[in-house]
Amino acid sequence: MNNPPHITEAESVVMKLLWQKEPLSAIEIISELKNQMHWSDQTIKTFINRLHKKNAIRFEKSGRNYLYYPLVSHNDYIKVENKSFLDRIYNGAVGMLFAKFLEEEKLSEKDIEQLQQLLEKAKRDDS
Repeated sequence: MNNPPHITEAESVVMKLLWQKEPLSAIEIISELKNQMHWSDQTIKTFINRLHKKNAIRFEKSGRNYLYYPLVSHNDYIKVENKSFLDRIYNGAVGMLFAKFLEEEKLSEKDIEQLQQLLEKAKRDDS
């Protein structure tokens, strides 16, 4: 998908269900989220409708039910959210993000090796 729509944090809960298992009926989505999030049926239906209007999900009629499918991949969603976070918090400066993260977090030897490999690969790809 070229420009994934903005998906709110609450809407992302519905999307996560669909990314885990598709298709799901509205009844299945409501049943799962009613217990998990303690939302009303109407609240969940509102999120489903918003996601449909945003072209984040689609539906197919199956008998008396509607089956919902994601139109936005989980990977595309993560890319948009990462970019949004980086722009909002660090003005797009990825180096500042990593510097602050490394100052605050304890990394294992394995974590450090993985980061070194990723950085080396990024350096080769830029050359």
